[in-house]
Amino acid sequence: MHTIIRDKETSRDEFIFYSKDISDDHVILMDCTVSTGAAAMMAVRVLLDHDVPEDKIFLLSLLMAEMGVHSVAYAFPRVRIITTAVDKRVNDLFRIIPGIGNFGDRYFGTDAVPDGSDEEEAASVG
Repeated sequence: MHTIIRDKETSRDEFIFYSKDISDDHVILMDCTVSTGAAAMMAVRVLLDHDVPEDKIFLLSLLMAEMGVHSVAYAFPRVRIITTAVDKRVNDLFRIIPGIGNFGDRYFGTDAVPDGSDEEEAASVG
């Protein structure tokens, strides 16, 4: 298993690798929601840099924006994309519309950090 942990306070990503060679493995890259595809494409690039063949990478997501699907599929046509749903658009903050809210907060039962985005999101939907 390989994990990338994102630290929002330091803007630094910490990489944890549990095996030395993943080049022969199939890799499931999981992201709850994919809006633009930028983070997913960066993760795919890391896997390719570790010699994982593109056709052995699966991108698994609960919800993707159309933009994210197209971006990843265009950049990496042999990566297999698996998602439960695709929403048509993203708002000005690149959040999926209508989306599912903050998946982590919903899943873990935590409160969202107030950043004003809910008001802005509601304004961009209306």
